[in-house]
Amino acid sequence: MSIENSKSTTGTAIRVKDPCPINGMCPVCIEDCNVLCEVGKGALRGREVLYPSPEHFGKSTAASNKDYLLDWSHFQVMAELIGAKGIEPSSDVAFFENVDIKTVVGTRSKNPIKMSLPVHIAGLGSTAVAKTNWRELASGAAIAGVCEVIGENVCGMDPDATYSNGKVQKSPDLAFRVKSYTDFWDGKNGRIVLQTNVEDGRGGVDDYGASKLDVSVIERKWGQGAKAIGGEVRLTSLERALELKSRGYIVMPDPEDKAVQKAFKAGVFKSFERHSRVGFPDEASFLEDIDQLRGKFKNVFLKTGAYKPEVVAFTMRCASKAKIDLLTFDAAGGGTGMSPVTHMNELSSPGIWLFSQVLACARELKAQGRFVPDLSFAGGFINESQMYKAFALSDIGEGPLVKSIAMARGPITAALKGKHFSELAAKKQLPESFTSQYGDDPSKFFIKAEDVQAKFKSKKVGSDIPWGGVSLYTYFNERLGEGLKQLMAGTRKFKLECIESEDIVALSEYASKVSGVETLDARAARVMKALL
Repeated sequence: MSIENSKSTTGTAIRVKDPCPINGMCPVCIEDCNVLCEVGKGALRGREVLYPSPEHFGKSTAASNKDYLLDWSHFQVMAELIGAKGIEPSSDVAFFENVDIKTVVGTRSKNPIKMSLPVHIAGLGSTAVAKTNWRELASGAAIAGVCEVIGENVCGMDPDATYSNGKVQKSPDLAFRVKSYTDFWDGKNGRIVLQTNVEDGRGGVDDYGASKLDVSVIERKWGQGAKAIGGEVRLTSLERALELKSRGYIVMPDPEDKAVQKAFKAGVFKSFERHSRVGFPDEASFLEDIDQLRGKFKNVFLKTGAYKPEVVAFTMRCASKAKIDLLTFDAAGGGTGMSPVTHMNELSSPGIWLFSQVLACARELKAQGRFVPDLSFAGGFINESQMYKAFALSDIGEGPLVKSIAMARGPITAALKGKHFSELAAKKQLPESFTSQYGDDPSKFFIKAEDVQAKFKSKKVGSDIPWGGVSLYTYFNERLGEGLKQLMAGTRKFKLECIESEDIVALSEYASKVSGVETLDARAARVMKALL
């Protein structure tokens, strides 16, 4: 079925099973149809249909449902039999549990950051789903020993924040987010990272985070937000809308308009939109900004989205000149707040294309003898095979440039599931099919609960340590970590830096054309004859 006139993200459908292939409309549109398609719902609710279903805001994440016809499944990991890298090629030691998946970001920094596994949580900011589940996300990330990025607009959205002359002086929410991580941090692996955008810069969030909260890592964010047009959230009260407009945010419709206030109180619409301004970076001011940040923070990251190839090259050039410690590119397709559905589906470069552009720039920088920043990729990653392929794709001669995979929706889902199932257990409402297989005691059905408890003698799992944090740690460590170890053992690569481009092949000519990765048949023709 075409997605043009029927999207689960917007809560729309069509009446028939054989839509017009051009636009997704029913071939015969009838007057007395009670089904709300994109056109029909748009006619009734207008701009609301641009976004994921408003009624789920704060309790959901959203992503594209468009098939881009090229994704990580179009590549295959090649198993190895002869020899091993990163370990003694001995049957007694070359076991997958001995694979080393630790990573370092900012490898050429004076303050490199170690992580226990090569994944971290991308910027989760002021959107409600992040705030509601922050304690689960922060504790799980810290226990797993990986970085977590506090996303944009947290201070500006904090109802209890104190401002003076336009600069934040106190933000209990930001302080809570930092503490939620550091309470479980081992002091060595991972860091809490503060991300800032245009609004945050104007509001003095950098200085506040560095001086009052002892945050040592900053991440500048270029554009993106709600997929290139700035961060967006929904506000469900008039008072909140007025407050955020007074803080300088763009709020729509205008909460100060008496007619708008009347319509809101009458229930014509149920939420306001808060928008952030977009930035327009230039090289000179960016380099100056990074120099200033280095005087306040130990590490400086940069994150950007999926823009056109010219912007990819511009970003790589600036990051090279600034010697950014970690540069994250986020491909089209996902979101944690209210990115417009059309943007998620139709705007900018999907994963393989974007990553291939980034690596083409990296090769050129390397050929010129210039600084190539450590990279992180984001864009729909949820499992270890996708991660492995991204590492392999990023090898341009000396091991993977990608040091970590940035995730948002996967970790949120992991934390949400743990939180939800623990609440069901407390209410004795777990599905019978679940209890018959795993029981009804969270200390038993959370398979890593005992291990987490052993790490923290003075904290109690289920109260001091939220169950959602346990589930996120389990997802990171037990699923992604163990799965990655198994894949790496299968290719006989026992350290992350040993993964190389030869470890993957393309399964189609088109995948090969976009990525530069050799097809399996071309690989076979090239290597087999010489070995016979």
